[in-house]
Formats: sequence, structure tokens, C-alpha cells
Amino acid sequence: MTSDCLKLTVYFGERDRLNGHLTSDVLLDLFDRHEVKAAVLLRATEGFGIKHQLHTQRLLTLSEDLPLVSVAVDRREAIERLVPQVEELIGGGLVTLERARLVTELGSADQLTTGPEDATKLTLYLGRQERVGGRLAHAHAVDVLRRHGVSGATVLLGVDGLLHHSRKRARFLSRNTDVPLMVVSVGSNESIVAALAELDGQLDDPLATLERVRVCKRDGRMITPPLNLPETDPSGLGVWQKLMVYAGEQARHGRHPLYVELIHRLRLEGASGATALRGIWGYSGDHAPHGDKFLAVRRRVPVVMTVVDRPGRIQQWWQLIDELTTEHGLVTSEMVPAFQAVGPGISSGGLELAKLEH
Repeated sequence: MTSDCLKLTVYFGERDRLNGHLTSDVLLDLFDRHEVKAAVLLRATEGFGIKHQLHTQRLLTLSEDLPLVSVAVDRREAIERLVPQVEELIGGGLVTLERARLVTELGSADQLTTGPEDATKLTLYLGRQERVGGRLAHAHAVDVLRRHGVSGATVLLGVDGLLHHSRKRARFLSRNTDVPLMVVSVGSNESIVAALAELDGQLDDPLATLERVRVCKRDGRMITPPLNLPETDPSGLGVWQKLMVYAGEQARHGRHPLYVELIHRLRLEGASGATALRGIWGYSGDHAPHGDKFLAVRRRVPVVMTVVDRPGRIQQWWQLIDELTTEHGLVTSEMVPAFQAVGPGISSGGLELAKLEH
């Protein structure tokens, strides 16, 4: 079964508070009360926001307020009921809304209507210790996706969230076996649908979303540039755009990790914000799946970097990203129909969905 849905994403700070309570707790409590289909709270490894203050795990002095990314998905009417309350909660940060298809029966997933240069982004929502035939479900899903020719897949582990009608959160000195995670993958319509058909019946109470996406680069090879979108839709509502770079943590540009150089250059050039999330397992391009392993000497985990901005500025950031991804990375572009950035004395955009075919 598939249905129209919305994906609500909130970018904010780890130490942000509302009436003495952590904003992250208040936000996830809200999602819990409204029984959203799935929600995952992710802790970023590096990033900056509209005030251009860098936060990173690499430096102790800058690691005390890391960026958080909260993703919630549900049918359109359910998310739209949440939007006014989320706007009241977020005193500083970024909120986006994106259209998607919600899939609860994997074998019935329909292909998105796309042009010849478009691809599909599939996100599977799973529990950390869910298994298929004794194997971790997320690792099994990554193998299935790769076998069917999907361009890349990254497993992002949450620290809090909702899944299967239950709140799950990471706790100190706990095995955190049920914390939700997301398997984010990008590939052709045909490869995604074929992978879902194989996974159908293997996952317990599955939940997935499908979104339209454009693959711009793969392992340094140019495929197609991002669409040159208008700044507004025909009614005058603002249009926004997103670039994402999927690469291994070990991928480098010069002397620095690729994701570190991307964040540094985007901040230096004046981007309104960028966030890097460290995965626990995955692959991009022709590389074999890799990630955290017990007793491994070096970390080889995947990293996903995201930047959202107006279309004209995205063309500028695309030139920068193209320059830095000459050898590594899967680069994608997507339209964002609603975007709101807020902070002290700052307000940009709005959360009414723009209507634009792309």
C-alpha cells in the first residue's frame, strides 16, 4: 500500500531549550502524542547554521552543542496538523517540508513518475536490532539494494525516535537495541522497486518512503547538473533546493576528509548552513559496503552532507561541490517545496508548500 505523505525535517542545536526543557525532547514528545508513523532524531558529526557558528566532534571545545536533525514522516494531513506546533517550538534552526510516497507493503511500491534523468530516493525505517534470518535487517537491506544496482545506501542510527507505534531512545549504559534507524538509498526506479520486491515479506511491519531525486555525480563522474529551478512557483511561493553528498569518511580532498573540506568551504563562501551525518554502514558507487566493525583499527563509516538554499545560491554551491568531488562521492539534488529558517532577529521562508513540477 502506498499513499501521499510529507517528510518534516528540523535542523537545530543539541543544547536548544524551550521553557527549561531540551527542544529535542519536546519535539519528540510532540511526535509521540500525535503518533506519527516514524520519527528519527539524528546527532550530526559536524555542521553550521544561519549564524555560521561551526560545531564539530573533531574538536572538544566545539563538540558541546552538535547539530541535531529530526525527521518525521506521515500522511500529508497528519504532518500538516503538526506544522504550526513545530513552528512554535523552534526558536532557532531550519524546518523543511518535502513530498514523498509512504509505503507500508513493499511489494506494492509504485514507480514515481520521473523523467529520464531522475532517480528515486528510498528510505527504510527499521529498528537497530531487527533481523532477517538471524542477520541485522539494515545490513541485509544494504546488500539487497547493492545487488539490484542501487547507486548508494547509508544507514543512519538515531538517538531517539518512534517506530512501530512505540517511542525508542538511546540511554546511557544501555544496549539501545530498539533505537530506530534510517537506510537512505538512491537509485533508478527499476532498481529500487526490484529491491523492495525482494525485501517484501522479509521485514517485520515495514515502513518506507519514496522521493524523487536527481543523481548529479557518482565517484567523480559527472552524470547531470542540478535542475536550474525558479525562485518561486507560479503563485509566488518560495522554492528551495537541496544538495546531498554521500561518501566514505575516509574519502579525502587534499589533506582533509572530504566532508570536512565541504563544510569548511561552504561556511567560508557564505552558505546559510550545512550538516554532516555519520552513518554506521553503507556504500556509494561501486564500493563495497563498509562501516563500524568490532576491533577495527580505522573507522570506515559513510558520511552524508546536506546543504539547503535558494535555487540561485544552490547553483553556486553546486560549482563548489563539483570542484571538490572529482574522485569520490554520490551527489544528488532535490527540490524542497517549503523551507523556514529562524533565529534571533532572523526569519526566512515559510512552510506553505510551493507547487512546481520538476
